[in-house]
Amino acid sequence: MALRLKTPLNESDARKLRAGDSVLLTGVIYTARDAAHKRLCDLVDAGKPLPFDPMDAVVYYVGPTPAAPGQIIGSAGPTTSYRMDAYSPTLIALGLRGMIGKGKRNEAVIASMKQHGAVYFGAIGGCGALLSKCIKKAEVIAYEDLGAEALRRLEVEDFPVTVIIDSFGNNLYETGRKAYLEQRDGK
Repeated sequence: MALRLKTPLNESDARKLRAGDSVLLTGVIYTARDAAHKRLCDLVDAGKPLPFDPMDAVVYYVGPTPAAPGQIIGSAGPTTSYRMDAYSPTLIALGLRGMIGKGKRNEAVIASMKQHGAVYFGAIGGCGALLSKCIKKAEVIAYEDLGAEALRRLEVEDFPVTVIIDSFGNNLYETGRKAYLEQRDGK
């Protein structure tokens, strides 16, 4: 059974999550990929305000396709997360509570998540058209020149994700593989 959570996602709720938990997110999430992350971190380095408040926010690593007529957004499947690894610790230190993507994260990101109480959610790649049905509103709030990679504010309802790495560093990519191998080998 999936846990239902509303954003913003506070530290207390994030720390209750465990790797492997299924979650349905409702509320506001933001989109940003590597080019937007670089710009955000450049603003932080320059001491300038960000176009959104990262405190307790969730960022979805996605570059949605253009919306067809009558649609809110196009296909919105996750992109590979490691491209944001150089920037994620900076945003996590500012209070970013959740990240949604696919693939592994590096040790610096995981250490920052443990220190600040953040979680990494996975969304299923290849299901972008289905995921887009959970997006009820989408607006570009910064970096329109980046096209699909612009910073967006999304309002989502029952957006399905799985906790891949929890705030304690437990990693489903490791524990799930270990459990599978043990079951396969009859241990």
